[in-house]
Amino acid sequence: MSEIEDKPQPLMEHLIELRRRLIWAIVAFFGAFLVCFFFAKQLFNLLVVPYRTAVVMAGLDPKSTELIYTAPQEFFFTQIKVAMFGAMVIAFPVIATQIYKFVAPGLYKNERAAFFPFLVASPLLFLLGAAMVYFFFTPMVMWFFLSMQQAPADGQVSISLLPKVSEYLGLIMTLILSFGLVFQLPVITSLLIRVGILSSVTLQEKRKYAWVIAFVVAAVLTPPDPISQIGLAIPTIILYEVAILAGRMIEKGRSRNAVEEAEEEKAVS
Repeated sequence: MSEIEDKPQPLMEHLIELRRRLIWAIVAFFGAFLVCFFFAKQLFNLLVVPYRTAVVMAGLDPKSTELIYTAPQEFFFTQIKVAMFGAMVIAFPVIATQIYKFVAPGLYKNERAAFFPFLVASPLLFLLGAAMVYFFFTPMVMWFFLSMQQAPADGQVSISLLPKVSEYLGLIMTLILSFGLVFQLPVITSLLIRVGILSSVTLQEKRKYAWVIAFVVAAVLTPPDPISQIGLAIPTIILYEVAILAGRMIEKGRSRNAVEEAEEEKAVS
């Protein structure tokens, strides 16, 4: 990565630079949106794969998998939401790069070197959380809902699940965003520790409160079923423990660097 010169700029140049970065970000998002909207049905069919997996897990015929829409415009707007969601995922590296290029001139060289790894780790962790939702949690959640169906019998009516396309998309997008944001916990805490706002000792002392908050947040962000709530709370707790370990490593590295700098100053003097 080429060095970015650290020099003061007047307000007008900052505004011009901000406008340039915003234009690049908007162009990237709009271009990705057009591509995703063109393939919106195919993308939606990919999002339905976890539902098909849940149908097989429930012992039902996967050929009978069916989603409905009850308003003429519902599926059209669902495709727009799919395209916007896909565009945000595809354009995120460009948007994040533009944000980094805008703030980088105001950072010292060591701060830029420290910030760049987190810029790479953030989308990778988000994709990891999204993959867990796609391959594991969504099939489990949909299997839980499918298990509530009722077959016709003596004195019983037939109760079948027919999800609406908009509601299914809202469910899987909520799960992906929830898990994706939770998986940013190590990145956020590591940044706060690196700048001195937090410490691994503080995280360790607040562990019991963090566990309670993890279950509360999971109850708020996920559908009202125990599988998705526990499925989000447990990774959150694990990631919190990972954040503590990462904080200790950062603090050890900082202490080592401080000792080396002190030794260098003694050698020079």
